[in-house]
Amino acid sequence: MQIRIFAAHWGNNELEAQVFIDRVKEAGFDGIEMSLPLDAAQRDDWTRRIADAGLGLIAAQWETVFHPTFEPHKAALAELLHNCCAARPLHVNCHTGKDYFTPEQNLELLQLADDIARQHGIPIYHEIHRSRFSGHPMLLLPYLRQMPQLQLTADLSHWCCACESLLEDQPQTLAATLPHVRHIHARVGHPQGPQVADFRAPESQAALAAHLSWWDEVIRLRRAAGAEGITLTPEFGPVPYTQTLPYSQQEVSNAWELNVAMLRLLRARYAA
Repeated sequence: MQIRIFAAHWGNNELEAQVFIDRVKEAGFDGIEMSLPLDAAQRDDWTRRIADAGLGLIAAQWETVFHPTFEPHKAALAELLHNCCAARPLHVNCHTGKDYFTPEQNLELLQLADDIARQHGIPIYHEIHRSRFSGHPMLLLPYLRQMPQLQLTADLSHWCCACESLLEDQPQTLAATLPHVRHIHARVGHPQGPQVADFRAPESQAALAAHLSWWDEVIRLRRAAGAEGITLTPEFGPVPYTQTLPYSQQEVSNAWELNVAMLRLLRARYAA
């Protein structure tokens, strides 16, 4: 089974397109995960540059966060997903719905995404993320029962924060969720936040071990299912995800450095 590791464009938006693409290539990533411009010419410029570099593309949709009421949210979701799929990415990672929308509304959004995915022939995976339909395990599980075909991006750092734990108290939640995972956001969270300061630090080792065990299980499940591949994106983010020192606001770690370090850890762990 092919394991491909992607670089997150998030946190690197200040870089020119080619500068970022060259940086990704030099670091050894297999591709880029990014939110694409709605302007067709700008979108096509990005996709051409990424393809010319021999890199893969995962399109990301998160901008519906700016639409707090249902009908504008639904309209924006449709526009953004069509835009993502027009770039012909490997798949789309989608921030879907709101934790305060009704179950019927969130199901309508999930069905809309499913219809767009079939129309374009591009898989759409729904990210486990705070404040979305999947922001807490007990929010997500009913949707998995109603839509057993639902495919997920596992960013379980969000659940660590939402549940104030490393999920050691709910193995049944993980057993129900992990078979639906098709893409992993490889960020390490902790019981009081979605991102440790540095996953290499001694005080982060329990959290790192928990996350690695979840990622190992996803990869085991995909291999057992005969999947051709799976993707992972190290996704340590900028401020405020990256912590800062009081008063000086100096970052205690560098997100790009952490993502490259996670790339190397994943390469070594899953090389076989």
